[in-house]
Amino acid sequence: MKHVVIIGNGIAGITAARHIRKGSDFRITVISGESDHFYSRTALMYLYMGQMEYKNLKPYEDWFWPKNRIELVTDWVEKVDVAQKQLVLRQGEPLSYDELIIAAGSRWRKGGWPGEGAKGVHGLYSLQDLEAIEASTAGIERGVIVGGGLIGVELAEMLHSRGIPVSLLVREKGYWASVLPPEEARLVGDHLRQHHIELRFSTSLKEVEQDAAGRVQAVVTSAEERISCQFLGITIGVEPNIDFLKGSGIETDRGVLVDEYFRTSVSGVYAIGDCAQYRKPPIGRKAVEQVWYTGREHGLLVAQTICGKPAAYKPGPWFNSAKFFEVEYQVYGDVPSRLPEGWEWFYWQHPQKHQALRLVWEKESGKFRGVNLLGIRYRQEVCEQWIISGTKIEEVVGQLHRANFDPEFHSRHEGEIRNAFSTQTGRTIKEQKKKWWVFGA
Repeated sequence: MKHVVIIGNGIAGITAARHIRKGSDFRITVISGESDHFYSRTALMYLYMGQMEYKNLKPYEDWFWPKNRIELVTDWVEKVDVAQKQLVLRQGEPLSYDELIIAAGSRWRKGGWPGEGAKGVHGLYSLQDLEAIEASTAGIERGVIVGGGLIGVELAEMLHSRGIPVSLLVREKGYWASVLPPEEARLVGDHLRQHHIELRFSTSLKEVEQDAAGRVQAVVTSAEERISCQFLGITIGVEPNIDFLKGSGIETDRGVLVDEYFRTSVSGVYAIGDCAQYRKPPIGRKAVEQVWYTGREHGLLVAQTICGKPAAYKPGPWFNSAKFFEVEYQVYGDVPSRLPEGWEWFYWQHPQKHQALRLVWEKESGKFRGVNLLGIRYRQEVCEQWIISGTKIEEVVGQLHRANFDPEFHSRHEGEIRNAFSTQTGRTIKEQKKKWWVFGA
């Protein structure tokens, strides 16, 4: 019987295991040193905030794995021997495989600053990271976080939930300015300040000061300002977790190099999820995609290939979502932080609430390219249909009600958005009435 071994029990690895089981009778083994069972990594912050217990983070009951004949090994892989088709484990006996899936995920990236190795300096990615943060933030007076991305805001909210004052150092001129256009960055920044998060833009970390016990006691910024703190969170991004592959013969760059079927340079070895790097990235995609839903899609497709039904990765329009305290964020398609030549965009923001929408389209053809949403929810399938079919921007604006799925009794703003769009662009919009008897119409 073919033995498929999966390194990593995150969303990519577990999706692969589940679908290999659905499509075959192969022996399946999943290895992870981080946790005994698969859990929702995106919900880690809620453990710290006391809103969930660890058992609530597990999408499947513990009996699910033996019932579906998926063997779980709690250990770390130290080395991959592709010649012998064998894994060297940190604690257990070597494990042989017939086909191998590398789904080892990411780790938080360090900045290389002086003093960075002090006690109380941590990133946030794994359960072990969360446990270290829990211990390091007990009874502290102040925390500093460096990095203005999604994880930085999560960590800021975590500390805020315990009444710990937070300073967030962001090297850009606005929050997540490399991704968000200026207006959206400003809106999110205002929202964070309302929650008493101190934002320091155009500010980088220079060095970390330690006390006599080797614990962080302050940071010095690029402006030569000293900020006293007992905890430093580093959230400048993540990087593929692939050090254990050194000397294996599996080709790597930033991540494990794969083709459109997630095949590596070694026959019978695949890589998926955060640690995979496309040799030829799909159009409009980055070479390394470290997003939950792409990992899930990788797992599904590699399972089909291993089960004898090869399926190439052909992702649809880009999608991502996040939450900045109470403000939900969604992006569908292409919404760059700066307007490219030959494109146009329209921005609407509620005068009192933290709600906003940005539409992007091609100037000459009028084809819809993407949308940013803050504090408003739109249906993914509707937005993707508009993008894939090249729907004209006037038609999109006239159909915005089709995409809206804010809860019942929430205020809708499509009329205001249409009027503002017509005023700003001079384009005439004809509202297309919703057919209430057709779901999603």
